[in-house]
Amino acid sequence: MLDSAATGGWEVGSAPDPRSIAIAARHGIDISGQTARKVRPEDFSRFDLILGMDRQNVRDLKALAPAAVHDRIHLYLEFAGGSGRDVPDPYYDGPEAFATVYRMIREASEALAARLAARVSAPDSGQASSTI
Repeated sequence: MLDSAATGGWEVGSAPDPRSIAIAARHGIDISGQTARKVRPEDFSRFDLILGMDRQNVRDLKALAPAAVHDRIHLYLEFAGGSGRDVPDPYYDGPEAFATVYRMIREASEALAARLAARVSAPDSGQASSTI
């Protein structure tokens, strides 16, 4: 299972930014029906892997999570593709910033999918979970 949630509650119930909707639509992805939600305590037991888009997200997630699950929380680009960079927030920039962030996330997501597929198909991996 794959889900998205915010560490803050100020946008709960809101639709994605219209610029995000537009860039996703240009790539054949409809996110117009999504609504923001806040991370819930049960998320930390429900998901095997929790990825923050920037270092502040990771700090906030670790502050919310029980210490026993801190090893499940990672910086998205670092875990997915080996880059220790933050995904920048394009909100205060123009449409091109949204396109740049889309490309970053898409490339990292493809790398993450390949990495997880390799883990699941590894003969010594034991029982693997596809829950993210």
